[in-house]
Amino acid sequence: MFDPYLRMPPMERLNLPPYSFRTTEKEGKRVIYDPVRQTYVRLTPEEWVRQHFVQYLIQDLDVPEGLVATEASFKYQGQPWRADIVVHSRDGTPLLLVECKAPSVSLHQDTFDQGARYNLVLDAPYLVVTNGQEHYACRIDLEEQDYAFLDDLPPYETLLERTS
Repeated sequence: MFDPYLRMPPMERLNLPPYSFRTTEKEGKRVIYDPVRQTYVRLTPEEWVRQHFVQYLIQDLDVPEGLVATEASFKYQGQPWRADIVVHSRDGTPLLLVECKAPSVSLHQDTFDQGARYNLVLDAPYLVVTNGQEHYACRIDLEEQDYAFLDDLPPYETLLERTS
């Protein structure tokens, strides 16, 4: 089925609650409004997952929008990198790192390794890896360099309580 206005197929339905998004076409490309970056960005399958997960964090887990960063820049081994989503605690320290992949990308060890490498710099006590269909969340013990998978990602206030 095609969107008659944009003449493009709709994006894939994800294993996340449905949300409303502002999409349009600019310079022949489909774009979606990112409320965190406050700009339109190219709508790729990975961006579709990222925007859904941002809304999940804000609307369902009560994360304050001002404490969410998308495409957060940082340096790792002297090279610039970008984390898909970083949720910060109220004092500005990273609390949760989310690595997003397109729905067609299977989640394997290398996906977790990518998030873990990013987290060597960020030191977030929580890590999520998602492709919009599958979601894996874990609590990271930074001192022991160990992790434990979670059944569910808890609301923001609970994340904060568990790190203090």
